[in-house]
Amino acid sequence: MSPLIKGRTKIEGLSAQQLNDRAEGLSEAVVHGGEQWDPVLAERADDILIKVHERTSQTGDHTVVALAGATGSGKSSLFNAIVGGDVATIGARRPTTSTPTAGIWGDQPSAELLDWLGVGTRHQVSAKAAKGAEPDELAGLVLLDLPDFDSRETANRQEAERVLELVDVFVWVTDPQKYADARLHDDYVAAMRNYDSVTVVVLNQVDRLTDEQVRACIDDLKRLLAADGVKNVQVIPTSARTGRGVDELRQRLANAVAGAAAARTRLGADVTTMADRMRSGVADSELDVAKLADGEIVDALSRAAGVPTVVDAVQRDFRLESMAHTGWPFTRWMRGFRASPLKRLRLDGADGGPKITEADVRTVLGRSSIPPPTPAARSAVDLASRRFGEKASAGLPTRWADAVAAAASPPGDRLADELDRAVLRTPLRARNPLWWTILGALQILLALAAVVGLVWLVLLGAAGWLQLPDLPTPEVGPFAVPFVLLVGGVLLGLLLAAIARWMAGIGARRRGAAINRRLRSAISEVAQEQIIAPVGEVLVRHAKTRRSLERAQA
Repeated sequence: MSPLIKGRTKIEGLSAQQLNDRAEGLSEAVVHGGEQWDPVLAERADDILIKVHERTSQTGDHTVVALAGATGSGKSSLFNAIVGGDVATIGARRPTTSTPTAGIWGDQPSAELLDWLGVGTRHQVSAKAAKGAEPDELAGLVLLDLPDFDSRETANRQEAERVLELVDVFVWVTDPQKYADARLHDDYVAAMRNYDSVTVVVLNQVDRLTDEQVRACIDDLKRLLAADGVKNVQVIPTSARTGRGVDELRQRLANAVAGAAAARTRLGADVTTMADRMRSGVADSELDVAKLADGEIVDALSRAAGVPTVVDAVQRDFRLESMAHTGWPFTRWMRGFRASPLKRLRLDGADGGPKITEADVRTVLGRSSIPPPTPAARSAVDLASRRFGEKASAGLPTRWADAVAAAASPPGDRLADELDRAVLRTPLRARNPLWWTILGALQILLALAAVVGLVWLVLLGAAGWLQLPDLPTPEVGPFAVPFVLLVGGVLLGLLLAAIARWMAGIGARRRGAAINRRLRSAISEVAQEQIIAPVGEVLVRHAKTRRSLERAQA
């Protein structure tokens, strides 16, 4: 609280830019937080933002000060003493004040402001009445005498609380009998601990006490205020009957008017208090989802997408193709009776070749014929998603944790479609290995040798049967060349086919591993798009909300 130095002391308040920054921070926090806010808090924050806009839109540099107190505290008498005339009604019957009364200093138009405040009873204070302070020192002051905040009439209490929400400076008027009243401290003073720079406490009716008793009451009142969290508030002893302390209070009001910043200070405190209340709705930090992503989700999605089935089909397809290129030529025709494993899964077109695009695959094939995921596979996806959501939401409040969990669990149908498309658009074939060509050529040569040997032997047998002259027959050791060609071609062809089958097994495993990596990469993209990215968006919103609240609290 500023010391009282006549004509110079001002309330050290916020600039218009500072208030605007705080209000923007609160507004952004409400927007970024969205449904993760308690609706009551969000509505209250919106009300404060509306009030900031409406109050700062008022013309003139008025400072609105409210005298608030309990029944019998003498605030109406104190109001008349400050105004310098019998403006507020005073009487023995309680409650006396039922509607606010305004005392207005200066020539600035105040009708719009008072209409906004909802104050109908208005009194223009003349220069002669402004005793105790120079007239221009109080110019712009709007002093309100409010109904008792502990009135037996509900309407009176509600009216007092309504106006208190709108004023710039609070003057809490109490007396030696009620200064420790729980309603004053618990419902008002303690709730406004961020408002000490725009708060004055008046201990009225001190004419009933000795000076020593006054000091004791003030010390005890300051102790209670400190317990409320309000440690820098000035307590002014007054007596409306004798005039004690009235000039000091009037000068304190002049100080508030001099800065022309009380309205912004009070509004800034409103924003800060609201941000403080909302701060418990966000955590102090959030995790980086990029560091949380592990293989569990991709493993679970791969099983659900049927990747093991596809990889097995790729391996079997590779072995069949290997036999078609390198198998014994005399039995290759039998392959035509065996359907392609990839064709059975309606994946035979997903070879990544230039003639087939992803759009063609989707249009022609629609969906694959991969068996649907088993209940165990679906449960694995749910479990992995839930675990990822739990890790990503560690330390977040419940509403944010629920949002993360929802983002980590996309609808099953949509996820299944995306997984199927990922498999469809993944090339499942690769360039034919060189050994296919080499062994295939050798098999053709061996087959030709066997055919030549067989034909040669047939011709030799026919010539003998027809008793024709013997055909020349070269020999290799003890065996005739036709026999060597036939038997060697057959035996070596079968041996080469066996070697090719062994090599096909190795190649199938390598091809399966390569395709498995391709499929897992495609599945990883689905996991990123459908699970990780949505969770990251929630955490980014949380970070923006937290930073916006910190800006509002600045």
